Amino acid sequence: MMNETGSRQFRGERQRWLLTLALLLAVALLAGCKAAPNPDSPWPTPPPATPTPFDARLLDPLVPTPPTQPAVAATAPLAASLSPTATLAGAPPSQPPAAATPAQPAASEVATATLAPAELPLEPDKARSRLGVGVPRNVTDFQFDAAMARQLGMGWYLDWHIDATPVITDGLEFAQLYAMRRSNLPLRRELIAEALAANPGALWLAGNEPDVIWQDNQTPEQYAQLYHQLYTFVKTLDPSAQVAIAGVTQVTPLRLQYLEEVLAAYQRLYGQEMPVDVWNIHAFILREERDSWGVSIPPGIDVDQGMLWEIEDHDNLDLFRQQIVDFRRWMVKQGQRDKPLIVSEYGILMPTEYGFPPERVAAFMTETFDFLLNAADPDIGYPADGNRLVQRLTWYSLSDTVYPTSNLVDPKTGELTLLGQTFANYAASLAEGQ
Repeated sequence: MMNETGSRQFRGERQRWLLTLALLLAVALLAGCKAAPNPDSPWPTPPPATPTPFDARLLDPLVPTPPTQPAVAATAPLAASLSPTATLAGAPPSQPPAAATPAQPAASEVATATLAPAELPLEPDKARSRLGVGVPRNVTDFQFDAAMARQLGMGWYLDWHIDATPVITDGLEFAQLYAMRRSNLPLRRELIAEALAANPGALWLAGNEPDVIWQDNQTPEQYAQLYHQLYTFVKTLDPSAQVAIAGVTQVTPLRLQYLEEVLAAYQRLYGQEMPVDVWNIHAFILREERDSWGVSIPPGIDVDQGMLWEIEDHDNLDLFRQQIVDFRRWMVKQGQRDKPLIVSEYGILMPTEYGFPPERVAAFMTETFDFLLNAADPDIGYPADGNRLVQRLTWYSLSDTVYPTSNLVDPKTGELTLLGQTFANYAASLAEGQ
């Protein structure tokens, strides 16, 4: 018979065993499902390989649920040298969608811009400045530095923060980004002023994916107000700074509607056209559906479905090119053709086991770089840049531990991956004018 001491030990061991078992079960459950991502992470969580329906509403939200508000009725400079997103796995809505699904364009109907040479040649010394990388903070065993930037040949970068002392060397540029998520509000004016004073004439991105409920999560009217506050403050302290609008996750009818409502709200609130020095988008290909994987529906937009893209569409080059062309056409419609356009975030988020091995991602990288650096159109392109459609791009990402498929650098060793070598080779060819 076990004595009292032994009994206590047994009970303690049993409790520890049960706790361990519970933790293992929790890990197994989370591996099959997917909780809403940490709001400090700017990236989407890929859908499960074998979707297991569950009620996503049972998950504890990591950000406040956006208030129900009626949609706002819509109405209709960076130098010429011149981005997810969270996902949520879940069961289909229990009720039929509130709106019909937009028609999906057939591959043969996808319009692309002319790939003929731009009117102005891309000078080798300026080509590198267009090629950027997103650098996630505090997720790797190494520190991003000038040597790594030189090894890759990147011309600019962002890390989804503002910084008074970024890594700047050999022409490397840093884009300041002030996230508009609720934890970062009201505006931290002292930090902004410090970064402005130390980096005059910098590019400032006013937020990150306000159209995504797991990111900045702002209705059009809320974002218009926040943009006004940041733009006014930045321009007051540094008139030479260039302010870019926050990048929506992708270019779709829903996301364009969101932007149009932002512009309408700004006009209504301040009695003038919204001032935008640089237009900015992200160019992912993700599903738009409530309680599903992808990017859900923008705050303030009262529909349940948008573009119902599938996982295999994630690197569809026709859909990718279409987004860029559609946004430039939209800029023309808004009277904004004479502004630069940057693609401040894109890449492959799906894991390798979903059918995206490094070789496939490398091919996607090379083909999208070719398009983004060279595509021009005499009717919709930026006149100051030989009518090119895009003035700068940013690959996601340097090295991430949650979404590693597109990593340029191994997060533990700091050594170049196959994709990193592909990036470096491409940058070297630009520098050599090849």
